[in-house]
Amino acid sequence: MAACALVSACAAQSQVATAPAPAPEAGPAPPVASRAPWSSTYDPGDQGAPVLIRNATILTGTGTRLDGGDLLLEHGRISAVGHGLQAPAGARVIDASGRWVTPGLIDVHSHLGVYASPGLPAHSDGNEATDPVTAGVWAEHSIWPQDPGFERALEGGVTTMQILPGSANLIGGRGVTVKNVWATTYQAMKFPGAPQGLKMACGENPKRVYGGRQKLPSTRMGNVAGYRQAFADARDYAEQWKEYEAKLAIFKANAKPDATAPKPPKRDLRLETLAAAIKGELLVHNHCYRADEMGIMLDLAREFGFRIAAFHHGVEAYKLAGRLGEEGVCGALWADWWGFKLESWDGVQENLAIVDAAPGGCAIVHSDSSEGIQRLNQEAAKAMTRGARAGLPIPPERAIRWVTSNAAKALGILEQTGTLEGGKMADVVIWNGTPFSVYALAEQVYVDGVLRFDRSHPAPKARSDFEQ
Repeated sequence: MAACALVSACAAQSQVATAPAPAPEAGPAPPVASRAPWSSTYDPGDQGAPVLIRNATILTGTGTRLDGGDLLLEHGRISAVGHGLQAPAGARVIDASGRWVTPGLIDVHSHLGVYASPGLPAHSDGNEATDPVTAGVWAEHSIWPQDPGFERALEGGVTTMQILPGSANLIGGRGVTVKNVWATTYQAMKFPGAPQGLKMACGENPKRVYGGRQKLPSTRMGNVAGYRQAFADARDYAEQWKEYEAKLAIFKANAKPDATAPKPPKRDLRLETLAAAIKGELLVHNHCYRADEMGIMLDLAREFGFRIAAFHHGVEAYKLAGRLGEEGVCGALWADWWGFKLESWDGVQENLAIVDAAPGGCAIVHSDSSEGIQRLNQEAAKAMTRGARAGLPIPPERAIRWVTSNAAKALGILEQTGTLEGGKMADVVIWNGTPFSVYALAEQVYVDGVLRFDRSHPAPKARSDFEQ
């Protein structure tokens, strides 16, 4: 339409002109908007009219439950939550009587896209198993956005997830937090402003992978020596850059015309990542099963000054739940996985409830599975049941935090999502009933206020090539 209007205007102008207008002089092309390499290009899309959800049982993710509550979504954000909210002009009103509403679910441990479906060797891109320390690799550079697992997770209410490297290595590389939206590139899924994670792994996996190759590590003490040497090298690397920057500042201040600028250290992507973790720029996510090894990793963090955001899997987290709570470390756990290898043998199904009950406890339900991610809510329900049997009753308004706000906290995105509070991203799920049921189904899933899944009207949603 704009092109037609422009042509019409030119035609009208030519009828009254006495001479052709001079051609404009060629000038520089307008600047192209620049962005940092590897940065997010995520666009939430057209949020459309406001949405008012009425008469629902609302679990806000803050520990609060509202019966017969209302939730207003405007401009991709949570506008208000409460009772008796008024619908703005043009709003779409949903009567959610008998249904439950929660924040979008968040999985802190996923390999979707890096171990994509179909499960073929060509899609095995999660472990760079060429060295025990591959801190320089980024999981996001392996993500295949067409993995149909993303759509399956969305149908289970998952709106955000952290994609991690695998656990073959002592330090496997950087993880990335993504929005669960259809996209052609991973950059268009990347959660704006979310810090990257750093994946580390304890125990059997690294020593099994490298011990057979006659390389360090082949024992648990070799594991720890490998971590310590890597971080010691990173500390030295950071000092080299600090010294260089000090010399550069002096050089610039003196500004002598015949002076030679100092030469920067050679960039090392592996050490750069580890130095960033020491500085707190990356959140460390540690695959670790046994309580004794978690204690070792906490000492490692103390030695080199980084902080562990969460221990993942942690089947023995119940043994040191108090210490985890005191040190502000989350336990990203399964409801009942245990016994599939020796280091996972001493698990108990009350693990999540015990970690949650400890002072300062931060319990999270995670998947580590392309199937489990489809039912995080039911995994939480299993842990609730086991907790109640052990005398640790957990109401729904508390348990929902295991898959929403606690997960957001561990990923460093709690200020943006994870709870239904004013101003936060409108990542919302409407359930057909209590989400803590084997019969629970996500009826509608909103990401930044955009309806991304509607069980009653599935046809319009975008699908992977493998879903046609």
